[in-house]
Amino acid sequence: MGKDKRFQVIYTQGVADATRVLLDTKTGMLYLEMHDGYAGGITPLLDSDGKPMKWRAEDWE
Repeated sequence: MGKDKRFQVIYTQGVADATRVLLDTKTGMLYLEMHDGYAGGITPLLDSDGKPMKWRAEDWE
């Protein structure tokens, strides 16, 4: 695998039962990832209109 990582963690909460927001650096899309023990899932984040959210730095300051 190359040096550049496609996904970056931009927010994390929790340890054993973790919630993270991931940024796809190629598309700018944001994803919510959750896991608890051996269970987990990932889904795209949606705005109030139901459209996929794109990265905007000012939203996370």
